[in-house]
Amino acid sequence: MALIMAIETSCDETSVAVVRDGIDVLANIVSSQINVHKKFGGVVPEVASRKHLELINGVIGEALDVSGACFETLDAVAVTHGPGLVGALLVGVSAAKALAYALDIPLIAVNHLEGHIYANFLAHPDLEFPLVCLVVSGGHTDLLVMYGHGRYRVVGRTRDDAAGEAFDKVARAMGLGYPGGPLIDRLAAGGSGAAVALPRAYLEEGSLDFSFSGLKSAVVNYLHNARQRGEEVNLADLAASFQQAVVDVLVHKTLEAAVQYRARTILLAGGVAANRLLRSGVGEASASYGLRVVYPPPALCTDNAAMIACAAYYRYLRGDFAGLTLNAVPNLELDGDL
Repeated sequence: MALIMAIETSCDETSVAVVRDGIDVLANIVSSQINVHKKFGGVVPEVASRKHLELINGVIGEALDVSGACFETLDAVAVTHGPGLVGALLVGVSAAKALAYALDIPLIAVNHLEGHIYANFLAHPDLEFPLVCLVVSGGHTDLLVMYGHGRYRVVGRTRDDAAGEAFDKVARAMGLGYPGGPLIDRLAAGGSGAAVALPRAYLEEGSLDFSFSGLKSAVVNYLHNARQRGEEVNLADLAASFQQAVVDVLVHKTLEAAVQYRARTILLAGGVAANRLLRSGVGEASASYGLRVVYPPPALCTDNAAMIACAAYYRYLRGDFAGLTLNAVPNLELDGDL
C-alpha cells in the first residue's frame, strides 16, 4: 500500500490531494483563481504565483483534514514540476521538497501532461494497453501512444495555438469573457455548426500534428468584416461553427492515430476533454471501428492534484524518485521510456 500526497500548482489552481494506491482518492482539494484572473481576460503569471503562496499551506492542511491522514502516515510526496508557469510551479516544487525532506520520504516528480493522462486511470482502472490519448488543454494539444505505464510516444502536437488557447482567444474576440472553453460550449448549444464556413487545417497527408492559428484568425476576420459592414453577428452560430471546426480536426487526427498504431482504446484528457461535442464526436466516429472511448469526469479534466498522485503511484512502484535538487521546468517535454 502507498499513501501519496500530491501538489499541483502549474497554472491558476492550487490543488493538493491524498490518494491511496493510485486509485482511492481520500481528498482532492482545488482552490481556483478563475475569479481573480477574469478581470484580466486570462491568467497573469505573477498574480498566480503570489496566490499560490498565499494558499498552499491552507490547502495542504485541508487535504489532510478531509483525508483523515497525517504527515506521519504519508509514504511519498509528489509534485508537478512542469510544464507550466515557472513562478507557479516553483511554489509547489518548493513545498513538496520541504515536505519530503522534513518527513524523510520519497519525492516524486510528475509531468503535468502525464497527470492529465492518468486522470483516466482514476476513473477507469481497467484500461488495457496500447492506448491512444488526446491531451487537449489551454496550453497543449498532443496525441500520444501509450504502451505501458511510463512508456509512451508523442506522435502529434500543435504547431501553434493549442485547442484550449484558441477557445480562449476566440471567446475574447467575441466578447464572451474568460475562460473561453465552457462559455463557447454553452453558447454553441443554441447555434448551428454549419452556419459559418470556417477552415480546417489537416496539414500534409499523414501528419498527426495540429494547427489552430488559422482558424482563430478566420473567426477574428469574420467578426471584423461583419462590424465593418454594420452586420449583426449571430454569436451562437459562430460559436457552434468554430467549435465544430476544432472538433472535426481533433476527431480526425485521433482516429488516424488509433488506426495507425492499432490501439483498441482512445483516451481524452485535459480541460477541453470536458467539451460535450468533442466527447460525442470521438465516440460516434470510433463506434464503426469498434474502439472504446473513455474520458474522466469533468472535475478530473481540469487541473487537480488527484491525477498527479495517480501518475506518481506508478513511478513509486518503479522506484522512480527525484532528488532534492528538483527544479521547475516550464517547458518540460512529455518523454516516455521508449
